[in-house]
Amino acid sequence: MPGSTPRSASAVTPERNEGQAREALLRHIDVPDENVHPMPSTDDGQTLEEAARTYAAELAEHSDGDFAAPRFDITILGVGPDGHIASLFPDHDSVNVKDETVLAVADSPKPPPERISLTLPVINASQRVWMVLAGPDKASALGLALAGADRAGVPVAGVKGRKRTVFFVDREAAADVPENLFLSAY
Repeated sequence: MPGSTPRSASAVTPERNEGQAREALLRHIDVPDENVHPMPSTDDGQTLEEAARTYAAELAEHSDGDFAAPRFDITILGVGPDGHIASLFPDHDSVNVKDETVLAVADSPKPPPERISLTLPVINASQRVWMVLAGPDKASALGLALAGADRAGVPVAGVKGRKRTVFFVDREAAADVPENLFLSAY
């Protein structure tokens, strides 16, 4: 996606998901820097609300015209023990926002307290959503998501890619999942 200035990998702090994405994936594949669009940070000198507006404007530049953000081919999300995804937390109003693409989250229950997040409609506009859950503390979130819990209380339950939604889990996270829910191959 042209039109943005990529952050250098050296400017990324370890707490940001961007650093993990660069280390685990982006440095191993041939992706042009202009195709990588990390979310801005208040570390960049913007307020939280300015960072959210900046990223929403960047997404809008690459939209297909009938939706205010690009329809991503793949969105990869981690899932918290409480069932949160992105920075959409249980019992927070942010889970139900439908008229924005990017939110300023000022009261995150998980550090850091201030962050920006894609909204559920943007996540669900992705062709495929891949979610990663590892460890026994994720078993409850996985079970609730598969059982169709209410997204307000378990945000991961509200995630559905347009073509496919896949949970990548380890044995501990999947210990209580019935065998018939597993696919042997993607």
